[in-house]
Amino acid sequence: MDDGHPVSYEALPVGAAVLSATGTQFGTVEHVLQIPELDLFDGIVVKTKHGRRFVDRDQVTDMTTTLVRCALTDEEAANLPAPKGALVLHPDTAHDEGPSLTARFGRLFNREHWKELE
Repeated sequence: MDDGHPVSYEALPVGAAVLSATGTQFGTVEHVLQIPELDLFDGIVVKTKHGRRFVDRDQVTDMTTTLVRCALTDEEAANLPAPKGALVLHPDTAHDEGPSLTARFGRLFNREHWKELE
């Protein structure tokens, strides 16, 4: 696996591999959590085969353009908690695709549509 180049939490790409201390991939980056008022990194939400899981900033040891290394054992990674807090929504860019009149008006007026992350 390519180690990539070091990046800030602000440039961490969605889909980057998340690895335990042993180098085992247990998920991919879904999104970064931050405290904007303080410009602080708070952690990452990881998409795993068991659903979304939260990795605290203290557990992250390295962030690159392709992966995130954590100071977690494989057992700790398997038992991470689900994220808590406000619902996360992302723009649904595919909503107004197609030839229907609704889709055409959506494109014409640049309506925003949001969907909940699964």
